[in-house]
Amino acid sequence: MKLFATTALALALAVPAFANDKPGEGVTVRPIMPTQIEEHMQHLILFKALEDLGYTIATPNEAEYQTMHLAVGAGDADFMAVSWDVLHDAFFQEAGGDAVMSKVGTLIDGAIQGYMVDKASYDAGVTDLSMLKDPEVAKRFDADGDGKADLAGCIPGWGCERVIETHLDALGLRDTVTHNQGAYPAMIADAMARKDNGGSILYYTWVPYWVAGELVPGKDAEWLSVPAGTPLPDGATANTEFNGKNLGFAVDSIRVVARNDFLEANPAAKALFEAAKIDINDVSAEALRISKGEDKPEDLKRHADEWIAAHQAEYDSWLAAARAAAN
Repeated sequence: MKLFATTALALALAVPAFANDKPGEGVTVRPIMPTQIEEHMQHLILFKALEDLGYTIATPNEAEYQTMHLAVGAGDADFMAVSWDVLHDAFFQEAGGDAVMSKVGTLIDGAIQGYMVDKASYDAGVTDLSMLKDPEVAKRFDADGDGKADLAGCIPGWGCERVIETHLDALGLRDTVTHNQGAYPAMIADAMARKDNGGSILYYTWVPYWVAGELVPGKDAEWLSVPAGTPLPDGATANTEFNGKNLGFAVDSIRVVARNDFLEANPAAKALFEAAKIDINDVSAEALRISKGEDKPEDLKRHADEWIAAHQAEYDSWLAAARAAAN
């Protein structure tokens, strides 16, 4: 009888723990992801964590960043995990802002963007974006023979195009610089080929991404500075200095954006989003693997699983925080 009573007590004490092990059971989460597969890993990691908490993940839709924010704001999706805090703030506000959704946690910190040129051009004296106002300097980066510098730029809908267009106007570069906005991977591949053939290249890029692993800053290419006081879109203000150089873009962080009603109904998911953090170098390293051919859905899932296995204790702490919030 004593053994039976002890066992029964142990089982009774264990029930609350097991009851809260899957606080998301019965709830289907509707995520939305970008079309850029280099940013799928962070979503897949969060999907796995949500599944470990008992949630069911609906097949995610894919869209560009502005549309992703609109989908969350309109209630067509519950969350996204690739909202740049400063760069995408206009998208966030236009989609309804704090009234309908929230920026939660800081998933990836230290994100940067800017303009780069090949190392030879930088060493030859092309160190600042404003120098491209000189037609002779601009011709150095002319890829199509029209006499203007060709900038491998930003796809409309990403947010970076607003910054670039603002800079071109503010610095009077319209007559000497062409902002090319085709498919970014194709544009950057073309730029790399030109560099390999001894040409000069001018391109926009960002970190985390694989380009910095191929055109290594300080070795193969250099960041251009942007004149102090050059505006950001919509009169925004932000810290744009990185390693003592004004890059012209905000030094940023990448966050989860989720609907307020979803967060209120799912404290475990909210706590997960607050706790989750992924090192920016891990994201860049995974993007480089993608650029080398590991770009199939099964590859991306494997990348996420490998990241979790390599950071198991950290990952488990996210789940613990989520389960505690559900109590």
